[in-house]
Amino acid sequence: MKTTLHVKGMTCGHCESSVKGALEKLEGVQNVKVHLETGHVDVTYEKSDVTIGEMRNAVINQGYDVES
Repeated sequence: MKTTLHVKGMTCGHCESSVKGALEKLEGVQNVKVHLETGHVDVTYEKSDVTIGEMRNAVINQGYDVES
């Protein structure tokens, strides 16, 4: 499965690394591509292992807002 998270508050390479790292730690996440300039984060994942809610929470726990 693929989804795109809309993340607010990313402004630099450290932000990008934080979001990417948090998502990659989740079991079931296969690939993460952060588009810093647009705030979009494309995630490829295994639906049976991880939910979009878990991905949202991982990003929120890094201090960023995730739009629906």
